[in-house]
Amino acid sequence: MKTHTKYLWFNTSGRREYINITGEVERALQESGIREGMILVSAMHITAGVYVNDDEPGIIQDIDEMLDRLAPFGKAYLHHRTGEDNGDAHLKSLLVHHQVIIPVTKGKLDFGPWQQVYYAEFDGRRKKRVVIKVMGD
Repeated sequence: MKTHTKYLWFNTSGRREYINITGEVERALQESGIREGMILVSAMHITAGVYVNDDEPGIIQDIDEMLDRLAPFGKAYLHHRTGEDNGDAHLKSLLVHHQVIIPVTKGKLDFGPWQQVYYAEFDGRRKKRVVIKVMGD
């Protein structure tokens, strides 16, 4: 089995952003030369996540609104006793999850017709990173 690791860096301008990283994941796969296996894509921060869904502005807005209803910004979270103001970002990360595994078949991401990989930032405006780990033969 071979492995290939690539890091993506983000410096978002907003507190919350949803970034389509499918092209970067596909590039990492091509760089690896792996034809059969899987790819792990993982946010390396506790206030960010990675998910697979449709690349459609309406669903992205729906996801954002759902997450804000479940973990609203500005609420008096116990975490804020540490001096932070990002308790909502920690909870949103749990809801989205921090990583996904994508199957690789015949050198391609084995996705359904609308699936894309997204990096979700919930406490941005500083440098963040994602690791892509391609594994297989």
